[in-house]
Amino acid sequence: MRAVRPRVGCGNTCVSLSALFGPAPDGRAYHRGTHDHRPLFTDDRSQSHQESRSAAPPAPPSVTGVIRRFVPSTYRPVLAHRLFRRLILGFAVSCLGDGMSFVAVAWLAVELAPPAGAGLWVGGAVAAYTLPGVVGALVLGRRLRRVPARRLLIADSVVRGVFLGAVPLAWFAGVLSPSLYVVLLAVSSLLHAWGSAGKYTLLAELLPEEQRLAANTLVGSLDFAATIAGPALAGVLVTYASSALVLGLDALTYAFLAVLVARTRLPESGQVSPVDGAAARGGLALVRSRPELLGLLALTWFFNFLYGPVEVALPLHVTEDLHAPGTLLGLYWMLFGFGAVLGTLAVGALRRLPLWPVTVGIVTAWGLMLVPFGADAPTAVTVACFTLGGAIYGPFVALSVTLIQAKSPPQHLAAMLAARSAVLLTASPLGTALGGPLTTALGPRATLGGSGLATVALGALACVLLLVRRSNRSGIEKRALVSRG
Repeated sequence: MRAVRPRVGCGNTCVSLSALFGPAPDGRAYHRGTHDHRPLFTDDRSQSHQESRSAAPPAPPSVTGVIRRFVPSTYRPVLAHRLFRRLILGFAVSCLGDGMSFVAVAWLAVELAPPAGAGLWVGGAVAAYTLPGVVGALVLGRRLRRVPARRLLIADSVVRGVFLGAVPLAWFAGVLSPSLYVVLLAVSSLLHAWGSAGKYTLLAELLPEEQRLAANTLVGSLDFAATIAGPALAGVLVTYASSALVLGLDALTYAFLAVLVARTRLPESGQVSPVDGAAARGGLALVRSRPELLGLLALTWFFNFLYGPVEVALPLHVTEDLHAPGTLLGLYWMLFGFGAVLGTLAVGALRRLPLWPVTVGIVTAWGLMLVPFGADAPTAVTVACFTLGGAIYGPFVALSVTLIQAKSPPQHLAAMLAARSAVLLTASPLGTALGGPLTTALGPRATLGGSGLATVALGALACVLLLVRRSNRSGIEKRALVSRG
Protein backbone atom coordinates (compact mmCIF):
# COMPACT_ATOMS: atom_id res chain seq x y z
CA MET A 1 0.00 0.00 0.00
CA ARG A 2 1.31 3.43 -0.91
CA ALA A 3 1.97 5.60 2.16
CA VAL A 4 -0.05 8.80 2.40
CA ARG A 5 2.21 11.85 2.85
CA PRO A 6 1.10 14.09 5.73
CA ARG A 7 -0.34 17.46 4.69
CA VAL A 8 1.63 20.20 6.43
CA GLY A 9 0.84 23.92 6.79
CA CYS A 10 -2.62 23.79 5.37
CA GLY A 11 -4.42 27.13 5.72
CA ASN A 12 -3.44 28.86 8.98
CA THR A 13 -2.33 25.56 10.61
CA CYS A 14 1.40 25.21 11.18
CA VAL A 15 2.55 21.67 12.15
CA SER A 16 6.11 20.79 13.21
CA LEU A 17 7.92 18.49 10.76
CA SER A 18 10.01 17.22 13.65
CA ALA A 19 6.84 16.00 15.31
CA LEU A 20 5.90 14.10 12.13
CA PHE A 21 9.25 12.68 10.97
CA GLY A 22 11.50 13.03 14.02
CA PRO A 23 14.64 15.17 14.27
CA ALA A 24 16.90 15.70 11.26
CA PRO A 25 19.88 13.37 10.97
CA ASP A 26 22.46 16.11 11.68
CA GLY A 27 20.60 17.42 14.73
CA ARG A 28 19.35 20.61 13.10
CA ALA A 29 15.75 21.66 13.52
CA TYR A 30 13.14 21.68 10.83
CA HIS A 31 11.69 25.13 10.18
CA ARG A 32 8.01 25.48 11.12
CA GLY A 33 5.35 26.44 8.66
CA THR A 34 5.06 26.38 4.90
CA HIS A 35 4.11 30.02 4.31
CA ASP A 36 7.53 31.23 5.43
CA HIS A 37 10.11 31.32 2.63
CA ARG A 38 13.13 31.06 4.88
CA PRO A 39 15.31 27.89 4.63
CA LEU A 40 13.84 24.68 5.97
CA PHE A 41 16.87 24.02 8.16
CA THR A 42 18.29 26.70 10.46
CA ASP A 43 21.57 26.60 12.32
CA ASP A 44 22.59 28.39 15.51
CA ARG A 45 24.05 31.38 13.68
CA SER A 46 20.82 32.13 11.86
CA GLN A 47 18.88 31.72 15.12
CA SER A 48 21.13 34.20 16.92
CA HIS A 49 20.73 36.62 14.02
CA GLN A 50 16.96 36.35 14.26
CA GLU A 51 17.08 36.88 18.03
CA SER A 52 19.15 40.03 17.60
CA ARG A 53 16.64 41.31 15.06
CA SER A 54 13.74 40.57 17.41
CA ALA A 55 15.51 42.49 20.20
CA ALA A 56 15.18 45.79 18.30
CA PRO A 57 13.46 48.60 20.27
CA PRO A 58 9.65 48.57 19.95
CA ALA A 59 7.86 51.24 17.96
CA PRO A 60 6.48 54.15 19.99
CA PRO A 61 2.87 53.60 21.10
CA SER A 62 0.13 55.27 19.10
CA VAL A 63 -2.24 57.84 20.57
CA THR A 64 -4.98 55.21 20.59
CA GLY A 65 -2.75 52.80 22.49
CA VAL A 66 -1.93 55.41 25.13
CA ILE A 67 -5.64 56.23 25.53
CA ARG A 68 -6.53 52.56 25.99
CA ARG A 69 -3.81 52.06 28.56
CA PHE A 70 -4.09 55.13 30.77
CA VAL A 71 -7.58 56.64 30.26
CA PRO A 72 -10.72 55.36 32.03
CA SER A 73 -13.10 53.55 29.71
CA THR A 74 -15.76 56.29 29.96
CA TYR A 75 -13.48 58.84 28.28
CA ARG A 76 -11.76 56.60 25.72
CA PRO A 77 -14.28 57.05 22.88
CA VAL A 78 -14.25 60.82 23.36
CA LEU A 79 -10.47 61.18 23.41
CA ALA A 80 -10.17 58.80 20.47
CA HIS A 81 -12.06 61.41 18.41
CA ARG A 82 -9.39 63.32 16.49
CA LEU A 83 -11.34 66.58 16.17
CA PHE A 84 -12.24 66.58 19.85
CA ARG A 85 -8.57 66.16 20.78
CA ARG A 86 -7.73 69.21 18.67
CA LEU A 87 -10.48 71.27 20.24
CA ILE A 88 -9.74 70.33 23.83
CA LEU A 89 -6.13 71.39 23.30
CA GLY A 90 -7.31 74.87 22.33
CA PHE A 91 -9.78 74.98 25.22
CA ALA A 92 -7.06 73.96 27.68
CA VAL A 93 -4.70 76.70 26.49
CA SER A 94 -7.39 79.41 26.66
CA CYS A 95 -8.53 78.22 30.11
CA LEU A 96 -4.96 78.52 31.37
CA GLY A 97 -4.89 82.09 30.07
CA ASP A 98 -8.14 82.88 31.88
CA GLY A 99 -6.74 81.39 35.08
CA MET A 100 -3.75 83.72 34.83
CA SER A 101 -5.95 86.74 34.08
CA PHE A 102 -8.01 85.98 37.17
CA VAL A 103 -5.07 87.33 39.18
CA ALA A 104 -3.63 89.79 36.66
CA VAL A 105 -6.83 91.78 35.97
CA ALA A 106 -7.16 92.93 39.57
CA TRP A 107 -3.40 93.33 40.10
CA LEU A 108 -2.95 95.62 37.08
CA ALA A 109 -5.92 97.71 38.27
CA VAL A 110 -4.17 98.13 41.63
CA GLU A 111 -1.02 99.30 39.83
CA LEU A 112 -2.86 101.78 37.59
CA ALA A 113 -5.37 103.25 40.05
CA PRO A 114 -4.64 106.18 42.37
CA PRO A 115 -4.36 104.99 45.99
CA ALA A 116 -7.50 106.82 47.10
CA GLY A 117 -9.72 105.16 44.50
CA ALA A 118 -8.08 101.75 44.19
CA GLY A 119 -11.17 99.89 45.39
CA LEU A 120 -13.44 101.51 42.81
CA TRP A 121 -11.07 100.83 39.93
CA VAL A 122 -10.37 97.25 40.97
CA GLY A 123 -14.10 96.61 41.27
CA GLY A 124 -14.69 98.24 37.90
CA ALA A 125 -11.94 96.20 36.22
CA VAL A 126 -13.08 92.86 37.65
CA ALA A 127 -16.72 93.64 36.80
CA ALA A 128 -15.73 94.76 33.29
CA TYR A 129 -14.07 91.39 32.74
CA THR A 130 -17.42 89.58 33.28
CA LEU A 131 -20.49 91.87 33.38
CA PRO A 132 -20.55 92.93 29.68
CA GLY A 133 -20.79 89.25 28.79
CA VAL A 134 -24.13 89.18 30.60
CA VAL A 135 -25.26 92.26 28.66
CA GLY A 136 -24.16 90.66 25.40
CA ALA A 137 -26.07 87.48 26.21
CA LEU A 138 -29.29 89.37 26.92
CA VAL A 139 -29.10 92.15 24.30
CA LEU A 140 -27.56 90.47 21.24
CA GLY A 141 -29.86 87.46 21.19
CA ARG A 142 -31.81 88.33 18.03
CA ARG A 143 -28.69 89.00 15.97
CA LEU A 144 -26.46 86.18 17.15
CA ARG A 145 -28.89 83.35 17.88
CA ARG A 146 -28.75 82.02 14.31
CA VAL A 147 -24.98 82.34 13.91
CA PRO A 148 -23.29 78.89 13.74
CA ALA A 149 -21.46 77.78 16.88
CA ARG A 150 -18.09 77.61 15.13
CA ARG A 151 -18.31 81.25 14.03
CA LEU A 152 -19.40 82.39 17.49
CA LEU A 153 -16.44 80.66 19.08
CA ILE A 154 -14.03 82.20 16.58
CA ALA A 155 -15.61 85.66 16.97
CA ASP A 156 -15.36 85.56 20.76
CA SER A 157 -11.75 84.35 20.61
CA VAL A 158 -10.79 87.09 18.13
CA VAL A 159 -12.46 89.83 20.19
CA ARG A 160 -10.82 88.57 23.39
CA GLY A 161 -7.45 88.27 21.71
CA VAL A 162 -7.52 91.72 20.08
CA PHE A 163 -8.73 93.79 23.03
CA LEU A 164 -6.82 91.91 25.72
CA GLY A 165 -3.76 92.16 23.50
CA ALA A 166 -4.27 95.93 23.33
CA VAL A 167 -3.73 96.17 27.10
CA PRO A 168 0.02 95.33 27.12
CA LEU A 169 0.53 97.38 23.94
CA ALA A 170 -1.00 100.46 25.58
CA TRP A 171 0.95 99.74 28.76
CA PHE A 172 4.28 99.54 26.95
CA ALA A 173 3.40 102.73 25.03
CA GLY A 174 2.70 104.51 28.32
CA VAL A 175 -0.89 105.45 27.45
CA LEU A 176 -2.80 102.90 29.56
CA SER A 177 -5.02 104.78 32.00
CA PRO A 178 -7.49 103.16 34.43
CA SER A 179 -10.46 104.23 32.31
CA LEU A 180 -8.94 102.91 29.06
CA TYR A 181 -8.10 99.68 30.85
CA VAL A 182 -11.70 99.16 31.99
CA VAL A 183 -13.03 99.93 28.49
CA LEU A 184 -10.68 97.39 26.87
CA LEU A 185 -11.69 94.72 29.39
CA ALA A 186 -15.39 95.46 28.87
CA VAL A 187 -15.22 95.16 25.08
CA SER A 188 -13.13 91.98 25.33
CA SER A 189 -15.86 90.23 27.33
CA LEU A 190 -18.86 91.36 25.28
CA LEU A 191 -19.22 88.09 23.33
CA HIS A 192 -17.87 85.73 25.96
CA ALA A 193 -21.22 84.23 26.98
CA TRP A 194 -21.92 83.52 23.31
CA GLY A 195 -18.49 81.97 22.87
CA SER A 196 -19.11 79.67 25.82
CA ALA A 197 -22.52 78.68 24.44
CA GLY A 198 -20.96 78.08 21.04
CA LYS A 199 -18.30 75.86 22.57
CA TYR A 200 -20.78 73.48 24.17
CA THR A 201 -23.10 73.57 21.16
CA LEU A 202 -20.16 72.62 18.98
CA LEU A 203 -19.41 69.63 21.20
CA ALA A 204 -23.04 68.53 20.92
CA GLU A 205 -22.83 68.76 17.13
CA LEU A 206 -19.53 66.92 16.98
CA LEU A 207 -20.21 63.95 19.28
CA PRO A 208 -23.02 61.40 19.62
CA GLU A 209 -25.36 61.76 22.56
CA GLU A 210 -23.82 58.96 24.62
CA GLN A 211 -20.40 60.70 24.56
CA ARG A 212 -21.52 64.23 25.42
CA LEU A 213 -21.51 63.86 29.20
CA ALA A 214 -17.91 62.64 29.17
CA ALA A 215 -16.91 65.45 26.79
CA ASN A 216 -18.62 68.13 28.89
CA THR A 217 -16.97 66.74 32.03
CA LEU A 218 -13.53 66.87 30.43
CA VAL A 219 -14.03 70.42 29.18
CA GLY A 220 -15.47 71.53 32.52
CA SER A 221 -12.53 70.04 34.38
CA LEU A 222 -10.25 72.39 32.45
CA ASP A 223 -11.74 75.33 34.35
CA PHE A 224 -10.90 73.70 37.68
CA ALA A 225 -7.38 72.87 36.53
CA ALA A 226 -6.95 76.45 35.32
CA THR A 227 -7.88 77.81 38.75
CA ILE A 228 -4.91 75.88 40.15
CA ALA A 229 -2.20 76.35 37.53
CA GLY A 230 -3.22 79.80 36.24
CA PRO A 231 -3.07 81.80 39.50
CA ALA A 232 0.16 80.08 40.54
CA LEU A 233 1.84 81.06 37.27
CA ALA A 234 0.31 84.55 37.27
CA GLY A 235 1.45 85.21 40.83
CA VAL A 236 5.05 84.68 39.78
CA LEU A 237 4.70 86.72 36.58
CA VAL A 238 3.03 89.76 38.17
CA THR A 239 5.73 89.81 40.84
CA TYR A 240 8.82 89.31 38.71
CA ALA A 241 7.65 90.45 35.25
CA SER A 242 4.48 92.47 34.56
CA SER A 243 0.76 92.02 35.07
CA ALA A 244 0.18 93.59 31.64
CA LEU A 245 2.36 90.84 30.17
CA VAL A 246 0.05 88.23 31.71
CA LEU A 247 -2.94 89.73 29.90
CA GLY A 248 -0.89 89.66 26.71
CA LEU A 249 -0.29 85.94 27.25
CA ASP A 250 -4.03 85.46 27.75
CA ALA A 251 -4.62 87.24 24.45
CA LEU A 252 -2.20 84.85 22.74
CA THR A 253 -4.09 81.85 24.13
CA TYR A 254 -7.29 83.14 22.53
CA ALA A 255 -5.48 83.78 19.26
CA PHE A 256 -4.27 80.18 19.39
CA LEU A 257 -7.84 78.95 19.95
CA ALA A 258 -9.21 81.07 17.09
CA VAL A 259 -6.59 79.79 14.63
CA LEU A 260 -7.08 76.19 15.74
CA VAL A 261 -10.87 76.32 15.35
CA ALA A 262 -10.62 78.15 12.02
CA ARG A 263 -8.23 75.51 10.64
CA THR A 264 -10.38 72.59 11.83
CA ARG A 265 -13.24 71.34 9.69
CA LEU A 266 -16.23 71.25 11.97
CA PRO A 267 -19.96 70.80 11.41
CA GLU A 268 -22.10 73.89 10.97
CA SER A 269 -24.64 74.04 13.78
CA GLY A 270 -28.06 75.59 14.11
CA GLN A 271 -29.30 78.06 16.68
CA VAL A 272 -27.12 78.91 19.65
CA SER A 273 -28.07 80.91 22.73
CA PRO A 274 -26.52 81.32 26.19
CA VAL A 275 -30.06 81.52 27.56
CA ASP A 276 -33.25 80.18 26.00
CA GLY A 277 -35.46 83.23 26.45
CA ALA A 278 -38.81 81.52 25.88
CA ALA A 279 -37.91 78.59 28.12
CA ALA A 280 -36.59 80.98 30.76
CA ARG A 281 -39.83 82.98 30.83
CA GLY A 282 -41.87 79.81 31.14
CA GLY A 283 -39.50 78.46 33.77
CA LEU A 284 -39.77 81.62 35.88
CA ALA A 285 -43.56 81.28 35.92
CA LEU A 286 -43.18 77.68 37.07
CA VAL A 287 -40.63 78.64 39.72
CA ARG A 288 -42.94 81.30 41.16
CA SER A 289 -45.65 78.67 41.53
CA ARG A 290 -43.34 76.40 43.56
CA PRO A 291 -42.12 78.08 46.79
CA GLU A 292 -39.38 75.52 47.43
CA LEU A 293 -37.74 76.10 44.04
CA LEU A 294 -38.22 79.86 44.37
CA GLY A 295 -36.42 79.73 47.72
CA LEU A 296 -33.57 77.69 46.23
CA LEU A 297 -33.16 80.15 43.36
CA ALA A 298 -33.16 83.11 45.77
CA LEU A 299 -30.61 81.40 48.01
CA THR A 300 -28.33 80.68 45.05
CA TRP A 301 -28.60 84.25 43.71
CA PHE A 302 -27.71 85.90 47.02
CA PHE A 303 -24.94 83.38 47.67
CA ASN A 304 -23.29 84.26 44.36
CA PHE A 305 -23.98 87.96 44.90
CA LEU A 306 -22.25 87.96 48.30
CA TYR A 307 -19.28 86.12 46.80
CA GLY A 308 -18.71 88.92 44.27
CA PRO A 309 -16.98 91.42 46.63
CA VAL A 310 -14.39 88.77 47.53
CA GLU A 311 -12.83 89.02 44.06
CA VAL A 312 -12.32 92.76 44.57
CA ALA A 313 -11.32 92.85 48.23
CA LEU A 314 -8.82 89.97 48.23
CA PRO A 315 -6.18 91.58 45.94
CA LEU A 316 -6.48 94.85 47.87
CA HIS A 317 -6.15 92.92 51.13
CA VAL A 318 -2.87 91.49 49.85
CA THR A 319 -1.48 94.84 48.70
CA GLU A 320 -2.86 97.29 51.29
CA ASP A 321 -3.33 95.25 54.47
CA LEU A 322 -0.51 92.72 54.12
CA HIS A 323 1.84 94.68 51.79
CA ALA A 324 2.64 91.34 50.16
CA PRO A 325 3.68 90.54 46.55
CA GLY A 326 1.50 89.05 43.86
CA THR A 327 2.74 85.56 44.64
CA LEU A 328 0.58 85.55 47.78
CA LEU A 329 -2.54 86.44 45.78
CA GLY A 330 -1.69 83.65 43.37
CA LEU A 331 -1.28 81.28 46.32
CA TYR A 332 -4.72 82.20 47.70
CA TRP A 333 -6.47 81.46 44.42
CA MET A 334 -4.38 78.41 43.60
CA LEU A 335 -5.23 76.75 46.91
CA PHE A 336 -8.87 77.81 46.56
CA GLY A 337 -8.96 76.07 43.18
CA PHE A 338 -7.26 72.99 44.61
CA GLY A 339 -9.84 72.85 47.39
CA ALA A 340 -12.68 73.32 44.88
CA VAL A 341 -11.43 70.36 42.85
CA LEU A 342 -11.34 68.15 45.94
CA GLY A 343 -14.76 69.37 47.04
CA THR A 344 -16.25 68.71 43.62
CA LEU A 345 -14.83 65.19 43.59
CA ALA A 346 -16.57 64.63 46.93
CA VAL A 347 -20.01 65.34 45.45
CA GLY A 348 -20.56 61.61 45.00
CA ALA A 349 -20.30 61.06 48.74
CA LEU A 350 -22.44 64.11 49.51
CA ARG A 351 -25.28 62.78 47.36
CA ARG A 352 -26.04 60.25 50.09
CA LEU A 353 -26.80 63.12 52.48
CA PRO A 354 -30.00 65.23 52.53
CA LEU A 355 -29.58 67.77 49.73
CA TRP A 356 -31.28 70.76 51.36
CA PRO A 357 -29.37 70.63 54.69
CA VAL A 358 -26.05 70.13 52.88
CA THR A 359 -26.73 73.04 50.51
CA VAL A 360 -27.63 75.39 53.36
CA GLY A 361 -24.64 74.12 55.33
CA ILE A 362 -22.32 75.00 52.44
CA VAL A 363 -23.62 78.59 52.41
CA THR A 364 -23.07 78.98 56.15
CA ALA A 365 -19.67 77.27 56.21
CA TRP A 366 -18.33 79.38 53.32
CA GLY A 367 -19.28 82.52 55.21
CA LEU A 368 -17.49 81.26 58.32
CA MET A 369 -14.30 80.76 56.27
CA LEU A 370 -14.28 84.49 55.43
CA VAL A 371 -14.77 85.73 58.99
CA PRO A 372 -11.05 85.32 59.97
CA PHE A 373 -10.12 87.87 57.28
CA GLY A 374 -12.15 90.51 59.10
CA ALA A 375 -10.77 89.43 62.48
CA ASP A 376 -7.18 90.26 61.41
CA ALA A 377 -6.10 86.62 61.68
CA PRO A 378 -2.53 85.64 60.71
CA THR A 379 -1.91 85.10 57.01
CA ALA A 380 -1.33 81.37 57.47
CA VAL A 381 -4.77 81.05 59.06
CA THR A 382 -6.53 82.95 56.27
CA VAL A 383 -4.72 80.90 53.61
CA ALA A 384 -5.85 77.69 55.32
CA CYS A 385 -9.42 79.02 55.63
CA PHE A 386 -9.51 80.04 51.97
CA THR A 387 -8.31 76.59 50.94
CA LEU A 388 -10.98 74.92 53.05
CA GLY A 389 -13.45 77.46 51.70
CA GLY A 390 -12.70 76.28 48.17
CA ALA A 391 -13.50 72.70 49.19
CA ILE A 392 -16.78 73.94 50.70
CA TYR A 393 -17.70 76.24 47.81
CA GLY A 394 -16.85 73.77 45.03
CA PRO A 395 -19.79 71.34 45.30
CA PHE A 396 -22.45 74.06 45.64
CA VAL A 397 -23.31 74.35 41.94
CA ALA A 398 -23.66 70.61 41.46
CA LEU A 399 -25.80 70.25 44.58
CA SER A 400 -28.10 73.16 43.73
CA VAL A 401 -28.65 71.81 40.21
CA THR A 402 -29.32 68.35 41.66
CA LEU A 403 -31.93 69.89 43.97
CA ILE A 404 -33.69 71.48 41.01
CA GLN A 405 -33.59 68.17 39.17
CA ALA A 406 -35.07 66.39 42.19
CA LYS A 407 -37.82 68.93 42.91
CA SER A 408 -38.87 69.86 39.37
CA PRO A 409 -41.47 67.93 37.37
CA PRO A 410 -39.57 66.04 34.63
CA GLN A 411 -41.57 67.66 31.83
CA HIS A 412 -40.62 71.15 33.10
CA LEU A 413 -36.97 70.52 34.02
CA ALA A 414 -35.45 72.16 30.93
CA ALA A 415 -37.51 75.32 31.49
CA MET A 416 -36.53 75.41 35.17
CA LEU A 417 -32.82 75.14 34.35
CA ALA A 418 -33.14 77.85 31.68
CA ALA A 419 -34.77 80.14 34.25
CA ARG A 420 -31.97 79.40 36.70
CA SER A 421 -29.31 80.31 34.13
CA ALA A 422 -31.07 83.55 33.19
CA VAL A 423 -31.46 84.71 36.79
CA LEU A 424 -27.95 83.79 37.94
CA LEU A 425 -26.22 85.57 35.05
CA THR A 426 -26.38 88.83 36.99
CA ALA A 427 -25.61 87.70 40.55
CA SER A 428 -21.83 87.46 40.77
CA PRO A 429 -21.07 90.37 38.35
CA LEU A 430 -23.35 92.71 40.33
CA GLY A 431 -21.70 91.62 43.57
CA THR A 432 -18.31 92.29 42.02
CA ALA A 433 -19.42 95.75 40.90
CA LEU A 434 -20.66 96.49 44.43
CA GLY A 435 -17.35 95.27 45.85
CA GLY A 436 -15.53 98.35 44.58
CA PRO A 437 -17.49 100.97 46.56
CA LEU A 438 -17.63 98.67 49.60
CA THR A 439 -13.88 98.17 49.64
CA THR A 440 -13.30 101.91 49.24
CA ALA A 441 -15.67 102.73 52.10
CA LEU A 442 -14.87 99.91 54.54
CA GLY A 443 -11.43 98.69 53.55
CA PRO A 444 -10.47 95.26 52.16
CA ARG A 445 -10.33 93.44 55.49
CA ALA A 446 -13.75 94.65 56.64
CA THR A 447 -15.26 93.90 53.21
CA LEU A 448 -14.06 90.29 53.33
CA GLY A 449 -15.28 89.84 56.89
CA GLY A 450 -18.57 91.59 56.13
CA SER A 451 -19.16 89.35 53.12
CA GLY A 452 -18.58 86.36 55.38
CA LEU A 453 -20.97 87.57 58.08
CA ALA A 454 -23.66 88.42 55.54
CA THR A 455 -23.30 84.95 54.02
CA VAL A 456 -23.59 83.34 57.46
CA ALA A 457 -26.76 85.37 58.05
CA LEU A 458 -28.10 84.19 54.69
CA GLY A 459 -27.42 80.57 55.64
CA ALA A 460 -29.05 81.04 59.05
CA LEU A 461 -32.15 82.58 57.46
CA ALA A 462 -32.36 79.70 54.98
CA CYS A 463 -32.01 77.22 57.84
CA VAL A 464 -34.87 78.85 59.78
CA LEU A 465 -37.14 78.90 56.73
CA LEU A 466 -36.28 75.27 55.99
CA LEU A 467 -37.18 74.23 59.56
CA VAL A 468 -40.44 76.21 59.45
CA ARG A 469 -41.39 74.63 56.13
CA ARG A 470 -40.67 71.13 57.40
CA SER A 471 -42.61 71.82 60.60
CA ASN A 472 -45.62 73.00 58.61
CA ARG A 473 -45.37 69.99 56.33
CA SER A 474 -45.18 67.67 59.33
CA GLY A 475 -48.27 69.33 60.85
CA ILE A 476 -50.20 68.93 57.60
CA GLU A 477 -49.25 65.26 57.39
CA LYS A 478 -50.33 64.64 61.01
CA ARG A 479 -53.70 66.33 60.43
CA ALA A 480 -54.17 64.25 57.29
CA LEU A 481 -53.48 61.05 59.25
CA VAL A 482 -55.92 62.09 61.98
CA SER A 483 -58.64 62.85 59.46
CA ARG A 484 -58.12 59.47 57.79
CA GLY A 485 -58.24 57.70 61.17
